[in-house]
Amino acid sequence: MATPAQWLAGARPRTLPAALAPVLVGTGAAAALDGFRPSTALLALVVALALQVAVNYANDYSDGTRGTDADRVGPMRLVGSGAASPRAVLVAAVLAFAVAAVAGLVLAALTSWWLVAVGAVCILAAWTYTGGPIPYGYRALGEVFVFVFFGLVAVVGTTYVQTGTLPGLAYAVAVPIGLLIVAILVVNNLRDIDGDALVGKRTLAVLLGERGTRWAFAGLFLVALLVVVAVGVVRPWVLVTLLAVPLGVPPLRTVLGGGRGPALIAALGGTGRLTLVTGVLLAAGLALSG
Repeated sequence: MATPAQWLAGARPRTLPAALAPVLVGTGAAAALDGFRPSTALLALVVALALQVAVNYANDYSDGTRGTDADRVGPMRLVGSGAASPRAVLVAAVLAFAVAAVAGLVLAALTSWWLVAVGAVCILAAWTYTGGPIPYGYRALGEVFVFVFFGLVAVVGTTYVQTGTLPGLAYAVAVPIGLLIVAILVVNNLRDIDGDALVGKRTLAVLLGERGTRWAFAGLFLVALLVVVAVGVVRPWVLVTLLAVPLGVPPLRTVLGGGRGPALIAALGGTGRLTLVTGVLLAAGLALSG
């Protein structure tokens, strides 16, 4: 039976910046437009965190039952390691999805019932990443869906529930934070590239190959930086986000330097920290620009 510490590890706290950063940035965009609403921002954060935990447990369950976690370099998975039964992990995923759904329903009641449809699509996308008969994460589409849902939808949705609008500013600032979240997935899949190829899991990293994946990781950093600078031309306070750039040096050095296996676990953590700090600074810059 899994211990509380193992369940916490199964929730993969290193991926939580992917949930926190978009909500912070979306809230910063709302503040820039004089529409900051703490109550709906907090609910959006609950939805984002619950979905992130849910997708982590759902991936643990699906990958574990498919046998793709049998030979794993990264952190322990509950089902793959035998620490918890597939049923227990599935229940944990369903409970996390339920928390996200309840918070989302409250948000919809306070803002727009169209959010129910958006939330349903988000939950479906979270489950079918590695679950269901045709998991898109096994078909090199994971990065696209992560950018769309954890980038665009999360940032713009957070701004919408506070301002009632879909401003261009929210879409613009969703791009760099979405790209950094994709970078988290890219370095994760680079770490697992050999094992994934062995079991037929065709991630983007497997298709691009090791060299192509390493350069794609660097490209995501570069484009994110350029978009921040472009937004900063119009709203100079946004340029405070550049203070986060030094945090990107260690993971870039590891990835471009040919780091493999355990070395990429540190790069994954570094990319997560970069994403979170970028979200904090970008949100602060946006708020100050208002």
